[in-house]
Amino acid sequence: MSYQVLARKWRPKSFNTLVGQEHVVRALTNALEQQRLHHAYLFTGTRGVGKTTIARILAKSLNCEQGITATPCGVCNACTEIDKGRFIDLIEVDAASNTQVDAMRELLENAQYAPTAGRFKVYIIDEVHMLSKSAFNAMLKTLEEPPAHVKFILATTDPQKVPVTVLSRCLQFNLRQMASTTITEHLTQILQQEQIGFEASAIHLIARAAAGSMRDALSLTDQAIAYGNQTVNEAEVRSMLGAIDQSYLYEILQALLANDSAALIAKAKVMDTRSISFEAALGDLSGILHQIAIAKTCPETIANDLPERAALLQLAETISAETLQLYYQISILGRRDIGLAPDEYAGFTMTLLRMLAFTPQEKLSDSGEPERKAVTNTTNVSANLGDQRKAVPEVAPTAPQIASSTTELTSPQPVISRPIAPEPTLADAQQESNERSFNGDWRTLVEQRLKLGLARALAQNCEMVTYDEHSITLKVAETHKHLASPNYQDKLSDAIHQHFGRKIKLQFEIGSEANTPAKQIAIEKATIQSNAETAILQDHFVQSLMSDFGATIIPNSIKPVQ
Repeated sequence: MSYQVLARKWRPKSFNTLVGQEHVVRALTNALEQQRLHHAYLFTGTRGVGKTTIARILAKSLNCEQGITATPCGVCNACTEIDKGRFIDLIEVDAASNTQVDAMRELLENAQYAPTAGRFKVYIIDEVHMLSKSAFNAMLKTLEEPPAHVKFILATTDPQKVPVTVLSRCLQFNLRQMASTTITEHLTQILQQEQIGFEASAIHLIARAAAGSMRDALSLTDQAIAYGNQTVNEAEVRSMLGAIDQSYLYEILQALLANDSAALIAKAKVMDTRSISFEAALGDLSGILHQIAIAKTCPETIANDLPERAALLQLAETISAETLQLYYQISILGRRDIGLAPDEYAGFTMTLLRMLAFTPQEKLSDSGEPERKAVTNTTNVSANLGDQRKAVPEVAPTAPQIASSTTELTSPQPVISRPIAPEPTLADAQQESNERSFNGDWRTLVEQRLKLGLARALAQNCEMVTYDEHSITLKVAETHKHLASPNYQDKLSDAIHQHFGRKIKLQFEIGSEANTPAKQIAIEKATIQSNAETAILQDHFVQSLMSDFGATIIPNSIKPVQ
């Protein structure tokens, strides 16, 4: 007997053995048990998720000699003939090959005749969206009111192309893509029963490459068995798929945290010599960062048999949430723009260097939580513009560059393990006491001491009216009263409680214009902007450009140097 591929050998033959589509199985099972049968069903979903398989199981349920049932016997003549694909009353049509109206008319004419061997004549029309408009029109009347002995089961990967007149005449079921864990579990069971050796990490790679398609996963498994000579191991599956060795990417993340630019470039060069796709590498890096984020927030959801579980949990402990989000954003943007780079290697390395440049400096506080020091950018302006806070405008038509820029990047310190915090000293206690004391400077408290998060907008738009040891009264302007929602009030109260170490009651008033931190900052920025514009207009060099060359200052181009 010739070899039967896994996708055919392990194709489910009953609803009980079907995996990953529980919502469809439940609906069909209840309908069959209650004898509430519709005349037309439409199954939609991507390739390999079970559309045709469910259609065949439904055909068996309708024609089983034991009666209409959700659990066909599988041994009667109707069941076995359907499994073998030769049941005379099951007509499978590939709409991609029979798109014309003549084929559909012939099909519908035959539908009028009673079934030969079964209870129902079942028509399975695959890729129904490929039918022509005339063919759809020809089947509408029969589809709406077919003979009692006819059932239509339509399947498509593109329901958007199916006319709404057809959709309205069918019960529609949307089949979901298979979860990676579902594919992994199913492949594991099959390989165990096939008595084929495998590594769990290899199965995870196949499940990931299948992208939600169980048929693709089984086909890849067949290929892996042949490639590995009756074994399925990670190294050979990775080679077969052209997948990237994840160790490269984990080493890159460690180098980023260690601020080791030499290691980053060295690792990129090694990947280049092995002809690894850097676009795919950035995609895989984004996936790893996504998994780290999940491990950081919900570590219990990381599968115990995941090969990278230990590395993911360690990195989740090491990288702060802010840095993690920064890396993820840079990686997906780098992948999007890699086609614009001189070559893939340049795009990949520049993405890594961008991560390195913007990585905040992280160190552990006394409480064991990471403290972050943001990256600072300092721009020095040429001396002939003076020491005021101003910048050179864009001057047209031409103007020499008269400003030089230097950028200082604070380097991140690696956080590999959490040392035991030293015993607090008297000086530490005094410093903490000073930080927790409050002198009424609301702006300093908001900008430098409170960990506000989503409540920052509310805090910056409040003016402190009164305060004492147990309560603080804040005024919010009428124009910003929407910020004083109960949710934001609670978050601000929690931040104040966390800072002072005791519960302080917050009271809010809605009033006229308030002298808030946000308003103070806006006034200061406006003053700085005005000073910068005045300094530019009074600068002798700029004036000479305007008078001698007819240059003009582009509006809004003057920006203060921060």
